[in-house]
Amino acid sequence: MATHFLTGAGSGIGAATAELLAARGDRLWLLARDKPTAARLRERFPTSRTVVADLAHPAGLAHVLGGPAAPPRLDSLLHIAGTADWGPVGDSDHELWRRTLTVNLLAPAELTRLLLPALRTAQGHVVFMNSGAGLHAPPGLGAFAASKFALKALAESLRAEEHPHRVRVTTVYPGEVDTPMQRRLHARFRMAYDPAACLTPQSVAAALAAVLDHPHDGTVSDLTLRPGS
Repeated sequence: MATHFLTGAGSGIGAATAELLAARGDRLWLLARDKPTAARLRERFPTSRTVVADLAHPAGLAHVLGGPAAPPRLDSLLHIAGTADWGPVGDSDHELWRRTLTVNLLAPAELTRLLLPALRTAQGHVVFMNSGAGLHAPPGLGAFAASKFALKALAESLRAEEHPHRVRVTTVYPGEVDTPMQRRLHARFRMAYDPAACLTPQSVAAALAAVLDHPHDGTVSDLTLRPGS
């Protein structure tokens, strides 16, 4: 029975991934930004353990995950939570940049640092949910794309550093996925939204599970997913 630590399990890809892993009997540690969110996650995933910490304030992660509070062994750490704000570079203020980089980059870096001992013990797997914007930066999403390009660099450095410990690292680059974030972005860009033209969270979760289940003689280092048959 594998043990996984997930961020973003409250909705979208994170929720679909938690549901898939729980259904096959795996153990889940779920990060929640506050106590009400943790309560909802425990109700939805009654066998899970919840950790309350806000990714917008990554300095607090060490308080709840340092020392004996951390899981002793992890088969995977799945960084699925993220934030995206629309704004041309000329209109994006310091706060937008700070919030985006903190949640999408600094928090995953700190969470990975804290949980590496448990991942090394299990020769586990770190998965970073990136974006197509982490490969090609679109207009109006400069801060988001910058955070995802930087997340790609974090993953590549981590992969090289942890190879001696047999910790695998994968970055996933999905195209448009039918999630609340995607709906908000379409509304902000005043674009028509068609869920049928998007990947489903369940299809992305299935791809994540396949990455985790890949034999240990190799690593799926980068995975790009696009809508359509």
